[in-house]
Amino acid sequence: MPNANPLLSPSALPYGLPDYSAIRPEHYLPAFEQAFAAHTAEVSAITRVRSMPTFENTLVPLEESGRLLGDVARTFYTVSSADATSEIQEIEEQLAPLMSAHQDSIQLDSDLYWRIKTIHDQLDQLDLTAEQRYLVERHYTEMSHAGAGLDDDAKKRLTELNQRLSTLTTQFEKNLLADTNDLAVVFDDASQLDGLSEGELSAAAQAAADRGLDGKWVVTLTLFTGHPYLSSLTDREARARLLAASRSRGSRGNEHDNRATLLEIVRLRAERAALLGYDSHAAYITSDETAGSPAAVHDLLRQLAVPAARNARREQQKLQAIIDAGSDPFLLEAHDWAFYTEKVRAAEYDLDRAALRPWFEAERVLQNGVFRAATDLYGITFSERGDLGAYHDDARVFEVHNADGSTLGLYILDLYTRDTKRGGAWMNSIVLQSRLRGTQPIVVNNLNVPKPAEGRPTLLSLDEVTTLFHEFGHALHGLFATVTYPHFAGTNVYRDFVEFPSQVNEMWIYWPEILGSYARHIDTDEPLPSEIVEKLHASEAFNQGFATSEYLAAAWLDQAWHSLSVDEAAADLDVAAFEASALADIGLDNPVVPTRYSSTYFAHVFSGGYSAGYYSYIWSEVLDADTVEWFRENGGLRRENGDRFRDRLLGVGGSKDPLEAYRDFRGRDAAIQPLLERRGLAG
Repeated sequence: MPNANPLLSPSALPYGLPDYSAIRPEHYLPAFEQAFAAHTAEVSAITRVRSMPTFENTLVPLEESGRLLGDVARTFYTVSSADATSEIQEIEEQLAPLMSAHQDSIQLDSDLYWRIKTIHDQLDQLDLTAEQRYLVERHYTEMSHAGAGLDDDAKKRLTELNQRLSTLTTQFEKNLLADTNDLAVVFDDASQLDGLSEGELSAAAQAAADRGLDGKWVVTLTLFTGHPYLSSLTDREARARLLAASRSRGSRGNEHDNRATLLEIVRLRAERAALLGYDSHAAYITSDETAGSPAAVHDLLRQLAVPAARNARREQQKLQAIIDAGSDPFLLEAHDWAFYTEKVRAAEYDLDRAALRPWFEAERVLQNGVFRAATDLYGITFSERGDLGAYHDDARVFEVHNADGSTLGLYILDLYTRDTKRGGAWMNSIVLQSRLRGTQPIVVNNLNVPKPAEGRPTLLSLDEVTTLFHEFGHALHGLFATVTYPHFAGTNVYRDFVEFPSQVNEMWIYWPEILGSYARHIDTDEPLPSEIVEKLHASEAFNQGFATSEYLAAAWLDQAWHSLSVDEAAADLDVAAFEASALADIGLDNPVVPTRYSSTYFAHVFSGGYSAGYYSYIWSEVLDADTVEWFRENGGLRRENGDRFRDRLLGVGGSKDPLEAYRDFRGRDAAIQPLLERRGLAG
């Protein structure tokens, strides 16, 4: 049928990859409407069963339900994050309250909740597998946490709050994307960009040409406060312009100003938490994470903030000393930090990280670095499927096979930045693995690397190499999780555990046989000289005072906003003043070390899934650093080690308590000392 909606029929492509070439924007909303109706009918069929609840007549059909909705949603949200045209943004705005209302209709369904609670109350009398038992526990906990036990009036208000919040978080992301694009910095003369490489200049010229600004250069902004080019630009005014543009996003008093939006988000989240019986949104969120409470999070952040701030001040003194020794001394400012840090690095370690790009050609990093490490460790192999198209021409599709030749799934890499892609880097799934449904995973990695002009190689910075390895760690988690029930598929684990596998995967960046394979000069094919490798190792803790402080500052801002009570959140708050007070409270208010994200462009917590959870990165890094020690103690990059890590941690997905899985892998709980040593905070 020529007018058939391709989203409403199973895809004929391998692994169920959506046929994006056939999908048009006008297909999405009708598909969602039908998917909502189908899911509602499926759940209604469960609650109409007259016999007493059992695992087979309640949990199994519940896990089977919503398949169409999940397929349509993952197809759409992959596009809305990576290629958000104006049409897609408009659909997302319309969809946000509809999706929220539907989710509430399922999560707050009293009849469904009664059935699950009945099964949960008799768990010890049932003959269930470990995964089945945990499935009952998680559904019961999640529905209770969502408010399924509230009375009807409270549920009505909760639904209103959730719908409004979904609209606000979508608006926050839309404003941020627009302001980030508007604030891209235009340079009239290439001399203003002195210090950038030929490839970086090419990318800036191409970005200008794409905007109709031929003969100019455009530097697009990253999601975080800083920018990779700040370490290279010799023109101090150019650095100042770049950082000022970044820090002003969402707070300029224009139509993209995010201050009122975030304040309403904070107020409504506080009200929702109180309605659900919690003192704050942070208390609500952490109650169902491994942390357990805001107090545990605050204790860790405060414990790390004191030595981090101390180390940052020491680093600041070194930078100021270099400036003072110059011919025209001035007081160090935030936009100078990265540039003079590289001078200190060069003086102390004889190392220029910006000059390393020719050794990090993107394709070689991918094939001989990221993929090879996974092959050596897990035995999996990758073959590009040029016959399979994704949602954008830049997105490449790879088929993944296990060591025995069996198929594992598809991996999609979308490397380059564009105006329709949100900032940062991330992993998401298009198809979830499930034995129950007979599906294999499709996972996506998105980065925001500037795209050079046609015919030019893509040369990565060391930070971009790290990001690629990191995000691929998430992809491995999504590929390896082997579960029966889709509720546990892929990275569906506690938020403060989800960063752990991705952080562990970063360890292979410097592993000798991996580094020697991918870090080869683009022109000469010479490997990265051993003396540079030694300097990279020697400088691993360098500038960690700054790096740890800027991260902890952002994590603390997240906690500060979301630790407010209803009355506190209802006060007439000034965003800038609130930030200043919060950072002073934890001793991270050094003006030359700005927070990694200011509130008005803190997408992780105001439009993403990390509200009251940005601490997760450092929380997970405790496990990560301890795991790296285990790998080193056990011979590193060996199949036996990879198989153990895959089987006992990555492979269980969300089907087991994550800390129990960690103890099964490690033989004990994680120790914090490796993290303190890694970040130069020991003692």
